[in-house]
Amino acid sequence: MTAQLAKPRHSLIMVTLIVLSYSSSAVWASSPEQLQPCSEQWYELVEENIATGDGQGHGPDVGSSEWRSVVEFKLGIRGEPQLPAVYSEQWCEFIHRHYIDIGSQ
Repeated sequence: MTAQLAKPRHSLIMVTLIVLSYSSSAVWASSPEQLQPCSEQWYELVEENIATGDGQGHGPDVGSSEWRSVVEFKLGIRGEPQLPAVYSEQWCEFIHRHYIDIGSQ
């Protein structure tokens, strides 16, 4: 009887370990220092940290020039002279370096 009880418990432990392993690698893959600025995953990370919508599903298309402008507004940096052009890859790199990947500096 003890052997029968051990099997389900063993299976549960294995499933838990697999889920935890998968979860930790998913988090690692989306860590700021691993992401390429201006990639889809990067846009999603920025949106998670600097929400541009109204909380009801309305807002600019993530990654668009309008979205980038809203990100600048939310950060309080719109119109700052040091900002690269909003439609450039340098803009993404600037936002990444100064506001997204600040923990690794």
